[in-house]
Amino acid sequence: MRTRIFAAGAVVIAAALTLAGPAQAAESDAQLSVLHGVPGLTVDVWVNGERTLDNFAPGTLAGPLALPAGDYDLAITAADAADASAPVIGPVKVTLAASGNYTAVANLDAGGKPTANFFTNDVSRLEPGKGKLTVRHTAAAPAVDILAGGASVISGLANPNEKTLTLDPGTLSVAVAAAGTTAPVIGPADVTVAEGTHTIVYAWGSLADKNLMLAVQNIEGLHSAPAGVPGGRSGAVDAGTASSGQPAAMAGIGVVILLLLGGGVALSRRQPVFHRTR
Repeated sequence: MRTRIFAAGAVVIAAALTLAGPAQAAESDAQLSVLHGVPGLTVDVWVNGERTLDNFAPGTLAGPLALPAGDYDLAITAADAADASAPVIGPVKVTLAASGNYTAVANLDAGGKPTANFFTNDVSRLEPGKGKLTVRHTAAAPAVDILAGGASVISGLANPNEKTLTLDPGTLSVAVAAAGTTAPVIGPADVTVAEGTHTIVYAWGSLADKNLMLAVQNIEGLHSAPAGVPGGRSGAVDAGTASSGQPAAMAGIGVVILLLLGGGVALSRRQPVFHRTR
Protein backbone atom coordinates (compact mmCIF):
# COMPACT_ATOMS: atom_id res chain seq x y z
CA MET A 1 0.00 0.00 0.00
CA ARG A 2 1.30 3.42 -0.94
CA THR A 3 0.29 6.52 0.97
CA ARG A 4 0.70 9.83 -0.87
CA ILE A 5 1.35 12.88 1.29
CA PHE A 6 1.23 16.44 -0.04
CA ALA A 7 2.59 19.77 1.21
CA ALA A 8 1.29 23.08 -0.13
CA GLY A 9 4.52 24.61 -1.39
CA ALA A 10 7.04 24.05 1.39
CA VAL A 11 5.03 25.49 4.23
CA VAL A 12 2.53 22.84 5.33
CA ILE A 13 3.02 20.00 7.80
CA ALA A 14 0.57 17.16 7.23
CA ALA A 15 -1.49 16.55 10.36
CA ALA A 16 -2.71 13.24 11.80
CA LEU A 17 -1.51 11.12 8.87
CA THR A 18 -1.39 7.35 9.22
CA LEU A 19 1.39 5.49 7.43
CA ALA A 20 0.76 2.22 5.68
CA GLY A 21 0.84 -0.44 8.37
CA PRO A 22 -0.82 -3.58 9.68
CA ALA A 23 -4.60 -3.56 9.39
CA GLN A 24 -4.88 -4.82 12.97
CA ALA A 25 -2.54 -2.96 15.32
CA ALA A 26 -1.67 -4.76 18.55
CA GLU A 27 -1.51 -2.91 21.86
CA SER A 28 2.16 -3.84 22.17
CA ASP A 29 3.07 -2.44 18.75
CA ALA A 30 5.67 0.31 18.56
CA GLN A 31 4.70 3.69 17.10
CA LEU A 32 6.99 5.21 14.45
CA SER A 33 6.63 8.73 13.02
CA VAL A 34 8.78 10.12 10.21
CA LEU A 35 9.91 13.72 9.59
CA HIS A 36 11.39 14.83 6.27
CA GLY A 37 13.75 17.64 7.25
CA VAL A 38 16.07 17.94 4.24
CA PRO A 39 15.13 20.96 2.09
CA GLY A 40 14.71 20.86 -1.65
CA LEU A 41 14.07 17.20 -2.40
CA THR A 42 10.94 15.08 -2.51
CA VAL A 43 11.65 11.47 -1.54
CA ASP A 44 10.16 8.04 -1.02
CA VAL A 45 10.53 6.23 2.31
CA TRP A 46 10.99 2.45 2.42
CA VAL A 47 10.55 0.07 5.36
CA ASN A 48 12.06 -3.40 4.90
CA GLY A 49 12.21 -2.87 1.16
CA GLU A 50 8.57 -1.83 0.85
CA ARG A 51 7.58 1.69 -0.18
CA THR A 52 5.76 3.22 2.80
CA LEU A 53 5.68 6.93 1.94
CA ASP A 54 5.42 8.08 -1.66
CA ASN A 55 6.45 11.60 -2.78
CA PHE A 56 7.28 12.63 0.80
CA ALA A 57 7.80 16.40 0.74
CA PRO A 58 10.20 18.47 2.90
CA GLY A 59 8.46 19.80 5.98
CA THR A 60 6.13 16.82 6.28
CA LEU A 61 5.77 15.01 9.59
CA ALA A 62 3.80 11.78 9.21
CA GLY A 63 2.69 8.96 11.41
CA PRO A 64 2.51 7.05 13.55
CA LEU A 65 3.01 3.70 11.87
CA ALA A 66 2.15 0.79 14.20
CA LEU A 67 4.81 -1.92 13.94
CA PRO A 68 5.50 -5.07 15.95
CA ALA A 69 8.64 -4.88 18.07
CA GLY A 70 11.80 -5.86 16.20
CA ASP A 71 14.48 -4.68 13.79
CA TYR A 72 13.62 -2.72 10.66
CA ASP A 73 15.59 -1.44 7.68
CA LEU A 74 14.74 2.14 6.71
CA ALA A 75 15.84 3.72 3.45
CA ILE A 76 15.15 7.03 1.72
CA THR A 77 15.32 7.23 -2.08
CA ALA A 78 14.62 9.79 -4.76
CA ALA A 79 10.90 10.11 -5.46
CA ASP A 80 9.40 7.31 -7.56
CA ALA A 81 12.50 5.13 -7.42
CA ALA A 82 11.81 1.63 -8.67
CA ASP A 83 13.08 0.09 -5.44
CA ALA A 84 15.25 0.86 -2.40
CA SER A 85 18.53 -0.31 -3.96
CA ALA A 86 19.97 3.20 -4.47
CA PRO A 87 19.07 5.19 -1.33
CA VAL A 88 20.14 8.78 -0.79
CA ILE A 89 20.03 8.15 2.96
CA GLY A 90 20.49 4.68 4.44
CA PRO A 91 19.64 1.91 4.47
CA VAL A 92 19.92 1.80 8.24
CA LYS A 93 18.64 -0.64 10.82
CA VAL A 94 16.55 0.55 13.75
CA THR A 95 15.25 -1.47 16.68
CA LEU A 96 11.74 -0.85 17.94
CA ALA A 97 10.76 -2.00 21.43
CA ALA A 98 7.27 -3.19 22.32
CA SER A 99 4.99 -0.19 23.02
CA GLY A 100 7.85 2.21 22.22
CA ASN A 101 7.28 5.56 20.56
CA TYR A 102 9.84 6.84 18.04
CA THR A 103 10.47 9.51 15.43
CA ALA A 104 12.90 9.03 12.54
CA VAL A 105 14.17 12.31 11.06
CA ALA A 106 15.95 12.83 7.73
CA ASN A 107 17.86 16.08 8.19
CA LEU A 108 21.11 18.01 7.79
CA ASP A 109 23.93 17.53 10.26
CA ALA A 110 25.75 20.40 11.94
CA GLY A 111 27.97 20.77 8.86
CA GLY A 112 25.07 20.83 6.41
CA LYS A 113 25.40 17.27 5.10
CA PRO A 114 22.40 14.91 4.77
CA THR A 115 22.00 12.44 7.60
CA ALA A 116 19.26 10.96 9.76
CA ASN A 117 18.45 10.73 13.43
CA PHE A 118 16.34 8.26 15.38
CA PHE A 119 14.69 9.57 18.55
CA THR A 120 12.92 7.72 21.34
CA ASN A 121 9.89 9.75 22.43
CA ASP A 122 9.18 9.94 26.17
CA VAL A 123 5.58 8.86 26.71
CA SER A 124 5.76 8.42 30.47
CA ARG A 125 2.88 9.81 32.50
CA LEU A 126 3.22 13.40 33.63
CA GLU A 127 2.52 14.55 37.16
CA PRO A 128 -0.87 16.21 37.61
CA GLY A 129 -0.77 19.80 36.43
CA LYS A 130 2.41 19.39 34.34
CA GLY A 131 3.35 19.60 30.68
CA LYS A 132 6.56 18.70 28.87
CA LEU A 133 8.54 20.52 26.16
CA THR A 134 11.39 18.98 24.15
CA VAL A 135 13.52 20.89 21.64
CA ARG A 136 15.45 18.75 19.11
CA HIS A 137 18.25 20.26 17.08
CA THR A 138 18.14 18.53 13.67
CA ALA A 139 19.54 21.35 11.53
CA ALA A 140 22.92 22.63 10.39
CA ALA A 141 23.57 25.24 13.05
CA PRO A 142 25.83 26.24 15.94
CA ALA A 143 24.78 25.55 19.50
CA VAL A 144 22.15 27.86 21.01
CA ASP A 145 20.66 28.72 24.38
CA ILE A 146 16.93 28.90 25.05
CA LEU A 147 16.01 31.79 27.35
CA ALA A 148 12.93 32.18 29.52
CA GLY A 149 12.46 35.51 31.28
CA GLY A 150 15.97 36.48 30.17
CA ALA A 151 17.63 33.51 31.89
CA SER A 152 19.02 30.43 30.12
CA VAL A 153 16.84 27.35 30.67
CA ILE A 154 18.44 25.20 27.94
CA SER A 155 22.15 25.76 27.35
CA GLY A 156 24.44 24.76 24.50
CA LEU A 157 21.94 22.74 22.50
CA ALA A 158 23.79 21.32 19.47
CA ASN A 159 22.87 19.06 16.55
CA PRO A 160 21.74 16.25 16.94
CA ASN A 161 20.88 16.64 20.61
CA GLU A 162 17.66 17.30 22.47
CA LYS A 163 16.71 18.89 25.78
CA THR A 164 13.50 18.40 27.75
CA LEU A 165 11.74 20.56 30.35
CA THR A 166 8.84 19.57 32.58
CA LEU A 167 6.82 22.72 33.22
CA ASP A 168 3.65 24.05 34.78
CA PRO A 169 0.96 24.76 32.20
CA GLY A 170 0.94 28.35 31.10
CA THR A 171 2.62 30.85 28.84
CA LEU A 172 6.33 31.69 28.99
CA SER A 173 8.25 34.58 27.44
CA VAL A 174 10.95 32.72 25.52
CA ALA A 175 13.86 33.83 23.34
CA VAL A 176 16.73 32.18 21.47
CA ALA A 177 20.34 33.38 21.73
CA ALA A 178 23.74 32.19 20.58
CA ALA A 179 25.24 29.80 23.12
CA GLY A 180 26.78 31.66 26.06
CA THR A 181 24.97 34.93 25.39
CA THR A 182 21.74 36.50 26.59
CA ALA A 183 21.04 38.88 23.71
CA PRO A 184 17.96 37.49 21.94
CA VAL A 185 18.28 36.75 18.25
CA ILE A 186 14.70 35.46 18.01
CA GLY A 187 11.96 36.61 20.34
CA PRO A 188 11.04 37.02 23.11
CA ALA A 189 7.90 35.15 22.11
CA ASP A 190 5.05 33.61 24.07
CA VAL A 191 5.25 29.82 24.47
CA THR A 192 2.23 27.80 25.61
CA VAL A 193 2.75 24.67 27.73
CA ALA A 194 -0.28 22.34 27.85
CA GLU A 195 -1.10 20.00 30.71
CA GLY A 196 -0.68 16.29 30.02
CA THR A 197 1.01 16.88 26.65
CA HIS A 198 4.58 16.31 25.47
CA THR A 199 5.26 18.89 22.77
CA ILE A 200 8.30 18.14 20.61
CA VAL A 201 9.81 20.83 18.39
CA TYR A 202 12.22 19.97 15.56
CA ALA A 203 14.52 22.51 13.93
CA TRP A 204 15.55 21.64 10.37
CA GLY A 205 16.72 23.29 7.18
CA SER A 206 19.48 25.70 6.23
CA LEU A 207 20.17 29.17 7.53
CA ALA A 208 22.72 29.76 4.76
CA ASP A 209 20.15 28.85 2.12
CA LYS A 210 17.50 30.97 3.88
CA ASN A 211 15.00 28.12 4.12
CA LEU A 212 14.45 28.10 7.88
CA MET A 213 11.93 25.44 8.81
CA LEU A 214 10.37 23.85 11.86
CA ALA A 215 8.00 21.02 12.72
CA VAL A 216 5.91 20.35 15.81
CA GLN A 217 4.73 16.99 17.16
CA ASN A 218 2.34 16.67 20.12
CA ILE A 219 1.96 13.49 22.15
CA GLU A 220 -1.22 13.96 24.16
CA GLY A 221 -3.03 12.03 26.86
CA LEU A 222 -0.09 11.74 29.27
CA HIS A 223 -2.14 12.83 32.29
CA SER A 224 -1.54 10.80 35.42
CA ALA A 225 -4.86 11.78 37.00
CA PRO A 226 -7.72 9.23 36.63
CA ALA A 227 -9.63 11.74 34.55
CA GLY A 228 -6.78 12.05 32.08
CA VAL A 229 -7.28 11.17 28.46
CA PRO A 230 -5.84 7.72 27.60
CA GLY A 231 -3.77 6.81 24.58
CA GLY A 232 -0.66 8.85 25.23
CA ARG A 233 1.41 6.45 23.15
CA SER A 234 -0.32 7.47 19.95
CA GLY A 235 2.39 9.94 18.99
CA ALA A 236 -0.25 12.04 17.28
CA VAL A 237 1.20 14.58 14.87
CA ASP A 238 0.12 18.13 15.58
CA ALA A 239 -1.21 20.38 12.85
CA GLY A 240 1.35 23.07 12.15
CA THR A 241 3.37 24.89 9.54
CA ALA A 242 6.93 25.19 8.39
CA SER A 243 8.15 28.76 8.35
CA SER A 244 10.94 30.38 6.35
CA GLY A 245 13.08 32.90 8.11
CA GLN A 246 10.38 35.03 9.74
CA PRO A 247 10.32 35.30 13.55
CA ALA A 248 6.57 34.80 13.68
CA ALA A 249 4.89 32.68 16.35
CA MET A 250 3.76 29.27 15.18
CA ALA A 251 1.86 26.67 17.10
CA GLY A 252 2.70 28.56 20.27
CA ILE A 253 6.30 27.37 20.47
CA GLY A 254 7.48 27.64 16.88
CA VAL A 255 9.52 30.80 17.22
CA VAL A 256 11.67 29.31 19.95
CA ILE A 257 13.73 27.18 17.61
CA LEU A 258 14.07 29.13 14.35
CA LEU A 259 17.71 30.01 15.13
CA LEU A 260 18.62 26.35 15.27
CA LEU A 261 18.90 26.25 11.49
CA GLY A 262 22.25 26.42 9.72
CA GLY A 263 24.19 26.18 6.46
CA GLY A 264 23.13 23.32 4.22
CA VAL A 265 24.31 21.52 1.13
CA ALA A 266 22.51 19.72 -1.68
CA LEU A 267 21.39 16.19 -0.86
CA SER A 268 23.90 13.68 -2.18
CA ARG A 269 24.23 9.94 -2.18
CA ARG A 270 26.40 9.95 0.93
CA GLN A 271 25.10 7.27 3.30
CA PRO A 272 24.96 8.60 6.86
CA VAL A 273 23.86 6.60 9.86
CA PHE A 274 20.96 7.05 12.19
CA HIS A 275 22.01 8.51 15.51
CA ARG A 276 19.99 7.08 18.38
CA THR A 277 19.18 9.89 20.78
CA ARG A 278 17.44 9.19 24.05
